[in-house]
Amino acid sequence: MFQKVLIANRGEIAIRVARTLKEMGIRSVAVYSEIDRDAPHVREADEAFLIGPAVPAESYLNVLKIIDTAKEAGAEAIHPGYGFLAENADFARACAEAGVVFIGPPAEAIEAMGSKTRAREIMAEAGVPIVPGATEAAADVEAARKQAEEAGYPVACKAAGGGGGKGFRVALTPDDLEEAFEGSAREGEKFFSDSRVYVERYLEDPRHVEVQVLADGHGNVIHLGERDCSVQRRHQKVIEEAPGPHVDAEMRERIGKIATDAAAAVGYRGAGTVEGMQVGEEYFFLEMNTRVQVEHCVTEMVSGIDIVREQILVAAGEPLTVAQEDVQLRGWAIECRINAEAAHKKFAPAPGAITTYREPAGPGVRVDSGVEAGSEVTPMYDPMVAKLIVWDVDRDHATRRMLRALDEYEIGGLTTLIPFHKALLATEQWVGGETCRDLMEDRDWLKSTAPEAVAAPDGADEEKGEQVARDYKVEVSGKLFDVKVIGEAIADAAAPAAGGKKPPKRERKGGAAGGASSESLPSPLQGTVLKVAVEQGATVAEGDLVCVIEAMKMENEIVAHRAGKITSLNVTEGAAVSSGDVLAVIE
Repeated sequence: MFQKVLIANRGEIAIRVARTLKEMGIRSVAVYSEIDRDAPHVREADEAFLIGPAVPAESYLNVLKIIDTAKEAGAEAIHPGYGFLAENADFARACAEAGVVFIGPPAEAIEAMGSKTRAREIMAEAGVPIVPGATEAAADVEAARKQAEEAGYPVACKAAGGGGGKGFRVALTPDDLEEAFEGSAREGEKFFSDSRVYVERYLEDPRHVEVQVLADGHGNVIHLGERDCSVQRRHQKVIEEAPGPHVDAEMRERIGKIATDAAAAVGYRGAGTVEGMQVGEEYFFLEMNTRVQVEHCVTEMVSGIDIVREQILVAAGEPLTVAQEDVQLRGWAIECRINAEAAHKKFAPAPGAITTYREPAGPGVRVDSGVEAGSEVTPMYDPMVAKLIVWDVDRDHATRRMLRALDEYEIGGLTTLIPFHKALLATEQWVGGETCRDLMEDRDWLKSTAPEAVAAPDGADEEKGEQVARDYKVEVSGKLFDVKVIGEAIADAAAPAAGGKKPPKRERKGGAAGGASSESLPSPLQGTVLKVAVEQGATVAEGDLVCVIEAMKMENEIVAHRAGKITSLNVTEGAAVSSGDVLAVIE
C-alpha cells in the first residue's frame, strides 16, 4: 500500500480525498496556488507545496510542476480528484513515465471515453444503445448540417472532448445550428483544447440517469446502482439523488449491465460513471466520466461504500472489497450543490468573501465543503462552495431532512443557491419526481428565489482584540509550515480567526455601477470577454446578444436590456471586466 499520496486538486474534493487517506493510514500532500495559501484543503493535508500562480494553467493544470512536486515530497501516487487533470490521458502517461501511480483508469481508457465520438463508436460496436446521431466529428458547419439532418431536429452540438456541461449547445431549428456549432467549438477549445464538435439528437425532456461503476485489475467490474441528476442549469447539475425516482429493479439491473459492459469494453479500472438518458423505459448511453464524480456522495450514502477508498485500493493493485452480490442499496440520498451563484439572475456567478459560516448537522446530514469564515470565493475557479448531502429512509423523508438542513446552513456575505434549493424542493414538480426543466427556464420563478437582504451582524468588522499567541503559516522554498509565535501583541493588529484568517474588508470601486444610467449596460459579473456580438453604432432589440463573458468556468450571455442604438461599446474580446463595468451604452 502507498505511504504517501499527492492530491492534485483543491477545495472540497481535496479535503474529501485527504480524509480517506488519513483513515487508511496514508500521508497526504496538498498542492496550492498563490491565491489558495489560506485555503482549508491546505491545512487538511500532512504536507503542502506551492505550485504556482492563481491561473490554473500555471498551477493546478501544470503537469510537470505537479509531478516534480510529487517526487520532491516522496509521494508514490497522485489522486487527481475531479476536474483539472482528472481526465487527462497525457497526465496519466506522464505519471507512469515518472514512476508515480495515477489513481485512476489507464490512459487508454481515458482516451477512448474522453473522445465522445470514439466512445459512441465503441459503445455502438459493443451493442450498447446510444442517442441517435454522429459517431465522428463534423469538419465544419456544413458537415454539421448534414449530421443534424440525419439525426433530426432538435439537435445538440457537443464538444468531442467535452464533459460537465461544457461545449453543449442546442439547435432547435436549422437557423440555430451555426451559432450552436460555433459556441460548442469555442467552449471545447477553451476547456479541453479540442474544438471538434459532433451532432446528435436532442432529447427534449429526458431524465439524466447515471450508473456508478467500480473495476479492478483482477477482472472484477461491478455497479453501485444509479443516480438521477436531472435538475440542471445550463446542462450542469445542481441537485442529484440516489436511487432514481423512476427506476425500478428491472431497469436498475438492465442499465447496470449496460454500464459494466461499457466499462469492460475499454478495459476500465478504478471508479467511473456511465451517464445516460432515460426516456420512459428506454435508456441511451450518453458518455462515460473516467473519474470520481462530484455527486459520488449520494451513492456512498445509499450503498455504504467509500468510493475513494476503492479507487486507492485498486490503484495499489488490490481487488475490490465488494462483489456485485454484496451491493445493497438502502434508503434515499439527495445532494444540493451550494454554488456561489445568483439563481434569480439566471445563475450568474457571484464570487466574494464569506464573512460568517455555519454548516448544518444532525442525523443523516453530510457536508463536503472547502471553505470557512474568511474564505474568498474567487472567479478563478469553479463556483461550488460545498455539497450538502442528506440520507433518510425514503425520498419524502430525505426531502424534509434536506429542507431542514438548508434552513440551518448559514453563509454570510455571499450569494449562494441555498434559497433556490429551498424553493425548488418545496414545489409540486420536485415532489412528483419531475425533471423541473420548466422551473429552471422560468425567469419569473427564478426571480422569486432571490435571497432576502440580511443586515451584517453587529461588530462583524470590528477588531477582535489583542492576542499574545498567534499561529502563522510560513512558506519556505515552496513548502508550507505551521508556526506559533508567542510574544507581545502588535498594537492595532487584529487577531486571526480560529483556524483561518480575518474576513477581509471590501470596498466598492467608484464609478462603475453606481453611476450607471438607464442607457448603460453594466457587467453583472467579473470575468473575461470571450465574444463581442455587436458593433458600435448597431441597432439592437431588447434581449439581443451583446457579448459573452466567461467567469468561474461558465459562459454567460449578456443581452441588451433595452432596444436602441449602441452609442458606446467598451469591450473587446479577450479583455477582463469587473462587476459593474459599463459594457455598452444603448440610447
